[in-house]
Amino acid sequence: MDRSGMRVAAAQNCFQESDGISTDSRWSDQLVERCHNSVGQGSRSVDAGSLSLSVTQELGTREFMRILLVEDDLDLAQFIRKGLKEEQYAVDFAADGEEGLELALGNPYDLLILDIMLPKLDGLTLCRRVRAKGNVTPVLLLTARNTVEAKVSGFDTGADQFLPKPFAFAELLARIRALLRRGGPQQLVHLKAANLELDPASHRVWRAGQEIPLTNKEYALLEFLLRNKNRVLTRTAIIEHVWDISYDPMTNIVDAHIRALRAKIDRGFSPSLIATVRGAGYMLEEPESIV
Repeated sequence: MDRSGMRVAAAQNCFQESDGISTDSRWSDQLVERCHNSVGQGSRSVDAGSLSLSVTQELGTREFMRILLVEDDLDLAQFIRKGLKEEQYAVDFAADGEEGLELALGNPYDLLILDIMLPKLDGLTLCRRVRAKGNVTPVLLLTARNTVEAKVSGFDTGADQFLPKPFAFAELLARIRALLRRGGPQQLVHLKAANLELDPASHRVWRAGQEIPLTNKEYALLEFLLRNKNRVLTRTAIIEHVWDISYDPMTNIVDAHIRALRAKIDRGFSPSLIATVRGAGYMLEEPESIV
């Protein structure tokens, strides 16, 4: 078996054993150490099948916390994402520093988890550039170099905490909770477009004062559209953000959910908000831009 095949097989074995990650910290502690592999340079993407995870649990009124994970060790990244999703955090992922910087500056996150040793752009530089833009999102650095010098360098760039590798998943969760608390109550303002309103705290949606019941995926899709108003979103961007899987051009999952969402929030209301951009994707338009 070649090297890439061994890495995929290791990740699959890890996931088969980690179904109880959020309920048994003893298993999770062992699994993080088993899944950690410091050899990740040059890896470009995560196996889509291993990342496909539908959030079907009822979220109630819990705030929807979104985390950006930038980690080039794909086995470790898969494990962290799976565990955090079971804790009902939304997780975006990048395998190199340049992609991580683009995501960090282009999207609102509650926490950034950055590996220090990254291809293209290291984690310290990434953190420094994020802070230079005035972004105060808490930053947790993952590092294999647990030295005073490394920590001083990290704090100088604006990082909030360090977590040495290998680590216990329970400790990662504890540090995440502490950083989110330190940031104080999150101001989750309602997202609006015309007479459409979405409340991120309660996961409720209204159109013209009428509450609209949505499925979890319909809600996630609408939130993504609202947070990117007047921006054309490709099917690839939508499916990778909402479904966390690589885009298959043969699937119509995005189009099917757009139709279902239109039937609920556009049909019978004015103006229509979700526009199809032929050959490109979809866009939720501000009322002023509709002609």
